[in-house]
Amino acid sequence: MTTRRQFAKGIGLAMSGALVLKGKSLFATDLDDASIGPFRTPYRYGKLVLAASGSPDAFDSKLVDDPIVFRHESGFYMLYIGFDGQGYQTGLAMSSDLVHWKRLGCVAKRDPNSKYTRYNVALSSILRESGLTSQGRARKVHGRYLGAWNAYPNPGYEEGAAVIGLAWSDDLLHWELTEPILFSADGAPWEHGGLYRPNLIEEDGVFYLYYNAKTDPLPKAEGGGWHEQTGVATSHDLKHWVRYSGNPVLRNGGLDAWDARFASNPFVVRYAGRWGMYYYGLDVKGKARELLAVGDDPYHFNKVNEIIIDTGAPGTVDETYAHKPSVIWHDGQLYHFYCAVSGKWPHEVRGISVARSKPWTST
Repeated sequence: MTTRRQFAKGIGLAMSGALVLKGKSLFATDLDDASIGPFRTPYRYGKLVLAASGSPDAFDSKLVDDPIVFRHESGFYMLYIGFDGQGYQTGLAMSSDLVHWKRLGCVAKRDPNSKYTRYNVALSSILRESGLTSQGRARKVHGRYLGAWNAYPNPGYEEGAAVIGLAWSDDLLHWELTEPILFSADGAPWEHGGLYRPNLIEEDGVFYLYYNAKTDPLPKAEGGGWHEQTGVATSHDLKHWVRYSGNPVLRNGGLDAWDARFASNPFVVRYAGRWGMYYYGLDVKGKARELLAVGDDPYHFNKVNEIIIDTGAPGTVDETYAHKPSVIWHDGQLYHFYCAVSGKWPHEVRGISVARSKPWTST
């Protein structure tokens, strides 16, 4: 089992009678319902708002994944990942209402001459306003837009130990990728297996790069496969990055926890003086759902004891997985974009859907 999909497909059988890594499962005990309420998005749209193009020559012919939504000028934009059977590339779509999306093209392409992006490149983050109820506008640094990418070194779907780098753009359509800034081999054992989606934010002159990573393959006695957890690195100049000594800041829960195997794909926002981290958890039965953790500083997060978006009923677009969060505030409502998966791999349907804080019947 080398990829997430293969792992999740077989995890139920693999975990039967197995042990798991020990990890704290701290829940936020000082937050009342009113405090958690602004983070909730219980009303699902129930349809894909972006699906695979189906065009045989397109970079997103087979599936789309991992939405990152932001505002620019008078519109909304979404960075997303497309898969054509060989590897990841990154697309950009535009919308005026957060429901109907128009593809603008592939904005981060694989480079056959690159050691890191020969087969894959996922531009998985853009620096934007980080307030939960902010407009979520893309921000410039030194006059340019700033993003972060990760890339898997081998052909296929998330094959190999990925690295993380930065990306710069003048127009959001053309991106210049830097050399990697984080390597799994330079980190602690919890991240030796490879790095996943970065989430870049800036507060008070400090850049925080949240990311999840996986362990090396585990023995059968611990269920095989790997664990994924979330950490953070910081920088003042975008050149020198320091991993937080207390990483991972979000650890796996116990055997019965929603995030017993994965605590992944962080998306961090600020609200009422607190730091909120949307993420997804994978349990020992192979279910992936959207979760939330809240903290008083950028390094310590307590998990909220509820599922923010659960998998759907049989026959729905998210019957298999509901995961990989990105949120944006608009017109008094919070929209929560996520990767919705139905069916079973290798015949699954994977696309982008959305939930929000108010019912869809309201206008």
